[in-house]
Amino acid sequence: MAFTAKDVQALREKTGVGMMDCKKALVEADGDIDKAVDILREKGLASAAKKASRVAAEGIVAAYNDANAGALVEINCETDFVAKGEPFVNLAAKVVKTVVAAKPADVEALLATKAIDSDKTVDEEVQEVFLALRENMKVRRFALVEGHTVTYIHAGGSVGVLVAFDVDDATAANADFTAMGKNVAMQIAAMSPEYLSKSDISDEELAKMESITVDSALNKPDSLPMPILNSLIEEAMSANKWSAEDIEIYKGLDQKQRKNFVNFISKEAYATLAEIAVSRKAEIAGNKIFAGLVSGRLAKQIKEVCLLEQPFVRSDLFEGDVNGYINSVAKALGTEIKAASFVRFAKGEGIEKKVDDFAAEIASMVK
Repeated sequence: MAFTAKDVQALREKTGVGMMDCKKALVEADGDIDKAVDILREKGLASAAKKASRVAAEGIVAAYNDANAGALVEINCETDFVAKGEPFVNLAAKVVKTVVAAKPADVEALLATKAIDSDKTVDEEVQEVFLALRENMKVRRFALVEGHTVTYIHAGGSVGVLVAFDVDDATAANADFTAMGKNVAMQIAAMSPEYLSKSDISDEELAKMESITVDSALNKPDSLPMPILNSLIEEAMSANKWSAEDIEIYKGLDQKQRKNFVNFISKEAYATLAEIAVSRKAEIAGNKIFAGLVSGRLAKQIKEVCLLEQPFVRSDLFEGDVNGYINSVAKALGTEIKAASFVRFAKGEGIEKKVDDFAAEIASMVK
């Protein structure tokens, strides 16, 4: 069956594949466009298998929510150029809407699900885009939360946030609630909290945080309370754990200089203080002043890692923590609003990117 340039163009518009590949497929299919589509898909699958080992650390995070649920999806590709292109962006939008509509159990189930407004599965939709763009790409992960949610996408898909709230339907439909939810989501995108609140940190994790805080303080002796620091210095000098030179230098410092003694003694002398502090861990940990120092530092860490305890970054809207901001909006609306959970995806996090050493590559080629 003969075919024309219009047939080649029609096949290209249908598949998004390059003109030469379309022409070759039509030749092989004897001009049958439907058969040519199948040939392109088969070749695309083989090509995709070859490229599957290539690192796909670029891509985008897409978000979608309706009145009943919200979702985030991360889809990866190889280059930022492809990630920003309309075909890839549209694919991500279709996939995340499919998650909300179909509520699949996992990525495998999602790939086998019919994509929304399509007669193809999500896996087939990904394959169609691959045929056009020829880059390794995959649906890496998704998060689905049912109920009232607010989503936010930062920097064209580099970070996506989904926040769930316990709130009634009427409030969820209020524009002021949506604006508040967006502000909270932006806080999460910017500050990357690990927990919703302190109550979400397990006793085991809290104990670990406290232990790390204690060890960190002991290994930085100049940050210790003065009575404890002075006792460490006294031991270092009286037991000759410092060199004669360091002892002489320290004794020659006036009171003002001793507050910045680290600038005068050797690195070895400072390391010795840390060693003494660590060796006296049990004793120092039982000191009330030290316990207060650790408690204060731990409280500061909790404010950094727990969303509701974080200072609200939009101080132009509210002075206080995030929980206070949410409560202020709830009060203004005459209702109750509770942040229930959140999910934050950063594009490519955890994927080891290949670093090309072009100089080494060229050198190896000319040997």
